[in-house]
Amino acid sequence: MSNLLRQPVEVTYQDELAALKACDDNAKPVQWQLSPQAVVTYLMGGKTRDGVEISSKYIGNRRLIETAVATLATDRALLLLGVPGTAKSWVSEHLTAAISGDSTRIIQCTAGTDENQIRYGWNYAQLLAHGPSTDAIVPTPLFRAMQDGTLCRLEELTRMGSDVQDTLITVLSEKMMPIAELNDAVYAKAGFNVIATANNKDKGVNELSSALKRRFNVVVLPLPDDMDEEVQIVSRRVSEMGDKLGLPVPKNTLEEIQKVITIFRELRGGETLDGQTALKAPTGNLSTAEAIAVMVGSLSQANWFNQGKLSVEDVSSNLIGAIVKDPVQDKLVLEEYLETVLKKRKGYQQYYHGLNEQL
Repeated sequence: MSNLLRQPVEVTYQDELAALKACDDNAKPVQWQLSPQAVVTYLMGGKTRDGVEISSKYIGNRRLIETAVATLATDRALLLLGVPGTAKSWVSEHLTAAISGDSTRIIQCTAGTDENQIRYGWNYAQLLAHGPSTDAIVPTPLFRAMQDGTLCRLEELTRMGSDVQDTLITVLSEKMMPIAELNDAVYAKAGFNVIATANNKDKGVNELSSALKRRFNVVVLPLPDDMDEEVQIVSRRVSEMGDKLGLPVPKNTLEEIQKVITIFRELRGGETLDGQTALKAPTGNLSTAEAIAVMVGSLSQANWFNQGKLSVEDVSSNLIGAIVKDPVQDKLVLEEYLETVLKKRKGYQQYYHGLNEQL
C-alpha cells in the first residue's frame, strides 16, 4: 500500500481505466485514451462489456458530463463553473485522467499568478550563458500540453488577474503560443485542449473578459437539488476518505450525515425544508464539500478521542467551524436557527444542546 496521502486519480482508478480501455471499441478522438462514451461511463459509473464494475465519480446530471466530454472532443475549451463545493476540480481531474491518462498537468491560478507561469519561464543560468534559446525555456504545464497534444487543467481561473487571464486568448483561439524572444512559436498538436474551473461567488474573484468567455463552452455544475442525492455523495466520499485515512466509519454515520445535510440545506436555502420557516443565511457556502469535511473531521475526533464512537458532540464541534466563518454575523444566524428550528425539532435536541454549549 502506498504511503502517499493522495495519488493522481489515474493511479487510484487504474484498474477501472484499464478495464474500460480493454473493451472500448468505439471511435476515439486523436490522442484520447478512451472514447467519449467510455469517458462518460468512467465518470458516471456502470459496467464494462466484460462485467467489470465502474464506480461513479460524479453523482448528478449525466447530460452535463456528456456536454463536457463532447466539448473537449472539439477545439473549444471547457469551463466548469459553479459555487465552491460542486465537484468542479474533481470532475476536471477525472476527465483529464480518462482522456489524456495524465491529470497532473495543472496550473493553480492565484492572485500572484503571472504570465510566465501560464506561458513559459526561463532557466536564467542558460539565459545568461548562451542567451535566449529553446534549451533555456522552462515549459509550463500548458506549454507541455500543447507540445504533446494532451489536456491542461487551470484551477480557479478567476483567481488570477484579468490581464493574465487574457494571455490564454491566443492559445485558445489560434492554438499557438508565440515565443517572442526566439521569433518562434509553439503550435498545439491534435488532442490539446484546456479544462478550466471557476466560481463567481467567493470574494477575490476577477471577472472573465468577454473575449475569453467566448473561447470557452461553459458547463455549470449545480449543488445537488435532491437531499437523498447529496446524502449519497457525502456518504460515499466519507467512506472513501475514512478508508484512506484509516478511520473507522461507525454504523450511525449515515444518520448523522442526514442531519448535517438537513442543517446545511436549510441554512444555505434560507428556509426550513418544509418551507414553513424563513431563515437567515450564514456568510459561508455550506457546500457538499463542506459537509464531507465536517464528517471526516468528526470521524477523526471520534477515532482519536472517543474510542471510535461518533457522538453528536464530535459532529457539533466540526459544524461550528463550518457554519461560523464570521464570529459575529454567523454566530447570530446559528443562534437564531437553534432557537427557532432545532430546539423544537424531534431528534435534534442533542444538536441543539451540543451546538449551544460550543457557541
